[in-house]
Amino acid sequence: MLSPLVMATLLLFLLGAAAGLLLQKLPALANRLNSGFALLGSLAGLVAAIQIFAQGAPVDGQLWLLGSVHLDMLAALMLLVISTVGVAVALYSFAYIREYQGKGDVAIGALMNLFLFAMVGMVLADNALGFLLCYELVTLTTYWLVKSNPDAAKQSRLYLVMNHIGMALVLIAFWLLCRESGSLEFAALRDHHLAGALASLVFLLSFCGFGLRAGFVPLHGWLPVAEPVAPSHISALMSGVMVKLGLFGILRVSIDFLGASQLWWGYVVLIFGACSAVLGVLFALAEHDLKRLLAYHTVENIGIILMGMGIGMIGIANQQPALVVLGLLGALYHLLNHAIFKSLLFMGTGSVMFRLHTRDMDKMGGLAKLMPWTALAFLIGAMAISALPPLNGFVSEWFIYQSLLSMTKLGTSVVAPLAVVMLAVTGAMAVMCFVKVYGICFCGAPRSEKASHAREVPGAMVAGTLLLAAVCLVLGLGAPWIAPHIASYGQALVASQMSVATGATLLPLDSSQAILSPPVIAITLLGLFLIPLLVLAIFKGPKLGRRHAGTPWACGYAYEERMSLTSGGVTHTLRQLCAPLYRKQPQLDLASALHGVSDTSGTTGWLLHGVVLALFILMAVGV
Repeated sequence: MLSPLVMATLLLFLLGAAAGLLLQKLPALANRLNSGFALLGSLAGLVAAIQIFAQGAPVDGQLWLLGSVHLDMLAALMLLVISTVGVAVALYSFAYIREYQGKGDVAIGALMNLFLFAMVGMVLADNALGFLLCYELVTLTTYWLVKSNPDAAKQSRLYLVMNHIGMALVLIAFWLLCRESGSLEFAALRDHHLAGALASLVFLLSFCGFGLRAGFVPLHGWLPVAEPVAPSHISALMSGVMVKLGLFGILRVSIDFLGASQLWWGYVVLIFGACSAVLGVLFALAEHDLKRLLAYHTVENIGIILMGMGIGMIGIANQQPALVVLGLLGALYHLLNHAIFKSLLFMGTGSVMFRLHTRDMDKMGGLAKLMPWTALAFLIGAMAISALPPLNGFVSEWFIYQSLLSMTKLGTSVVAPLAVVMLAVTGAMAVMCFVKVYGICFCGAPRSEKASHAREVPGAMVAGTLLLAAVCLVLGLGAPWIAPHIASYGQALVASQMSVATGATLLPLDSSQAILSPPVIAITLLGLFLIPLLVLAIFKGPKLGRRHAGTPWACGYAYEERMSLTSGGVTHTLRQLCAPLYRKQPQLDLASALHGVSDTSGTTGWLLHGVVLALFILMAVGV
């Protein structure tokens, strides 16, 4: 039976949207109601997701808004992701929305609630029409949210055009699936085992269609264009949650409906993921705009998640249960982790912009002293995205490394060893990038007049960012207890698709987790930090403690303003070495082919919307 909390989640989001639209003449009250309903709805969704994980069994039901509803472990994980980020964003928006006072702020609050409603509805829906209608509603709400920036007309049109192309591809894929099964219900799609060339066609259509939402290379063109111009708390939802809906769609179609029956599907997903990870972080290193840099890191991390998904699909096709569980564990854990630390980083960036009104890193500097809580939260997010132990990014990437190393033992392909190298290179460059970001933005001397007069943001914004920073620590240190719940989706797939057919037994997950213990790593790192202090305290003599008069050498701090590196100077050598890739960047980006479309009056975008609507009607009537 469907939990009342799930229904309450959807209802609260709708009430929040209605409050924003009905109380436009009372903007202060409307803003508080928008954020309040978003917070309550997200809390209800969070509790509902935790309940489903606790009981460990799928939940079915009916909702008049969506029709049939099915909450398996994958849908519950997505509900957990949406709700966790939603709680933090709602807290943050109580204060951040003041930045848009008198500039359409009520519409932003109402659209935020509608955005959350559409994302939750999509992951709950167990029929094609409900799923696709919510998917389209996500596109339209984010289009208007991006367009809330008066200088973002071109970016919003490009976003609309690219996502409508993806929607058209997804609609064709679902039309083929529903036509063959004779039903719009997902249960019928699961029972009807599509095979052969038609199954491969559906996979390719859905992979490209949902890929345009996920934003991996070369389908990433809208990400560094649209995300930076949206309000920062909306950028957090877009990058942390919305792009994951594309990955959710790929998993639903390729594994849930098609059974990942073809081996080459998994290799396609793995190769695209590895290339997207490396290219995404390379493009990020060249950026001076902090929000564009974070958007490119979304491209990178989507690639890392795709690598885990590809490994899981290869394990299904090869009848390797351990590979399935470990690959999907790494992918889904990183999906959750990326949602948390990327939302944190976008919100931290929003806090900096709230005071400085710039995204240019070379106009920041010295903010750690002036905005200490924001700096602390951003540091935790930077360490997490750089996969440094014992934070959550390290744990999920470790599982993906483990799955890649397990895959190399099959000895059937050179793809896995190359993917290991590409993942290692990606991790090294991510560390380099965030050393640059944190050093330039938060350390040293202020680089502009506004930076020198910055102060900490309001408490609600600090609470939102610190909440996600705490979740990064919990997901890292608590991995031995959390990972088995995340792995339940892969285990259910193995139990239903492989163990019965082949007599294979599940690899006990505890044996792989025993290799990695984040709490032990944390204690070890703390010990390594304390040992030098202990040695110094023991052997410190009177000579060491003697004070000397005079001005000490301060490493050139007196000349810091003239000696400090710019964001471009930090990565100058690497950008020279990789200059051919940067020159070819437009050729790797599908958006470049649509550049002329984005410069038009927007007619093309709405024409595509009409095509999508026509395909909706055709599918409904044809099935």
